[in-house]
Amino acid sequence: MSRVFFIAGTDTDVGKTTIAAGLLHAARHAGLSTAAVKPVASGCESTPQGLRNGDALALLAECSLPLDYATVNPFAFAPAIAPHIAAREAGVALTAEALAAAVQPVLARQADFTLVEGAGGWRVPLSGRESLSALPVRLGLPVILVVGVRLGCISHALLSAEAIARDGLALAGWVANIVDPATSRLEENLATLDELLPAPCLGRVPRLAQASAQQVAVHLRLAPLALSGAR
Repeated sequence: MSRVFFIAGTDTDVGKTTIAAGLLHAARHAGLSTAAVKPVASGCESTPQGLRNGDALALLAECSLPLDYATVNPFAFAPAIAPHIAAREAGVALTAEALAAAVQPVLARQADFTLVEGAGGWRVPLSGRESLSALPVRLGLPVILVVGVRLGCISHALLSAEAIARDGLALAGWVANIVDPATSRLEENLATLDELLPAPCLGRVPRLAQASAQQVAVHLRLAPLALSGAR
């Protein structure tokens, strides 16, 4: 059975792509077919093949199904700024409807395990009063929340979980990505998150010198997601 999840973060630079690539790698190792899409990305580099985003390339590398770059990252913008500003400057109408249509080619592949990665936190703006959270709402996707563990992360995580629930979506699981290993009372903070977040923890990822998908996958578990078809 094909399962699709939306990857959200408690903020920007909390390691959404690092964790997403690790989850995809773990799924591949478990014998599942994988696919991913990062519908909108800013901060892309110009290459002879066109604009390319490092995060989207990292996801593409962990897709077992053959996908081209434009399918994985349909909306790519060069400036490293908020996506809605980059889109406005490029004259592109960035709406949840447009993003939902753009991800359909990936969803249609019906991989065993598919991830749709957001940008920034849960309420990143698109256009007008619409936010990126409207995309998983429109698609009805369960959410995996990446918590960047550092000072202030508990409030950010709980507020994100509340917003996800308010939008009518299920929080399928969360991952503690320890972006600041010097966080005071680290274990106590992790225990508090585990107690208060209404979903299972899929893993605690330490600060790694080289956070490759393979190294990250070691610290993750897919069992709480109830994926079928794994060997």
